[in-house]
Amino acid sequence: MRPFRFSFNIFAISSRQAFVDECREAEGYGYDAVLSADHLGLPAAFPLLVTAAEATQRMRVGTLVLNAAFWNPALLAREVATTDILTDGRLELGLGSGHMKWEFDEAGIEWLPSAARSARLAELIGELGRYFSTDLERLRAGRSAPKPVQRAGFGGFGPPLLVGGTGDAVLRIAGEQAQIVGVAGAFQVKGQPPGTLRLASVAEADERMLFARACAGARADEIEWHLLVQAVTVTDDRHSAAEKLVAEHRAGAEEAGVTDERAVLTVDEALETPYLLIGTVDEIAAQLLRTRERWGYSYVTVHEPYMREFAPVIERLRGQ
Repeated sequence: MRPFRFSFNIFAISSRQAFVDECREAEGYGYDAVLSADHLGLPAAFPLLVTAAEATQRMRVGTLVLNAAFWNPALLAREVATTDILTDGRLELGLGSGHMKWEFDEAGIEWLPSAARSARLAELIGELGRYFSTDLERLRAGRSAPKPVQRAGFGGFGPPLLVGGTGDAVLRIAGEQAQIVGVAGAFQVKGQPPGTLRLASVAEADERMLFARACAGARADEIEWHLLVQAVTVTDDRHSAAEKLVAEHRAGAEEAGVTDERAVLTVDEALETPYLLIGTVDEIAAQLLRTRERWGYSYVTVHEPYMREFAPVIERLRGQ
């Protein structure tokens, strides 16, 4: 069984020094990686990751996850190779198919059906592998293009590949090609704009992981399975905290006009789902041990607002 790794993802930056200080603080808590998403309104990923690597001694850096539709393969290959070099081979490249329609609209990029977005993801992975393994610049212009330092993903020519998502097509791609697979556990809410998501129940988590492992086949035990935790609440009263969280989610859903009854978990479901961590430090640590035993999740990411609150759990689980 894989030992745990822990990371947090970045929501916002106010200044270079504040970000540097946050990364160093997180490294002191024992975090293994800092990650950046690819949503409009958030910082640009690659400058952020280079700065994080410069500020720290050992933490890895990565994307969780880049939206495949936003990237030209040749230009992304250059970004990835340059970042892997400048971070001394600490980069993990996370890719996904994109799910927020409003971001496509805002960026002027065509919103395609799910199958087409997944096909674009598969195409991008293949093209990156081609760029990493073939020195096109040398062949065409007599000079050498930057190449990734690592030889972990993309057929042994690039950084480790993380693919994250919930749908069948994305999980098939992940099972076939990724070294790290994130089974996101976020489902589209019926009757709402694309990108309006709900959390998976335990039963749905079971089903998605069984599907993902089947897609991976013989590779399933070699994959590092990634869990993105949506909220962390350290409390002596799990049930009351879950009641409050569910009530807040239900109020937000009602305000948005959501009528799908499954859009909000019940209190019992909120206490059982792997995507929420509620309880004392010991209870949360025990939950993560059960989660790893049941689903194989060993790489755990929390959102930046919970980075400090979650830190004592890392201390409890370090080395397990």
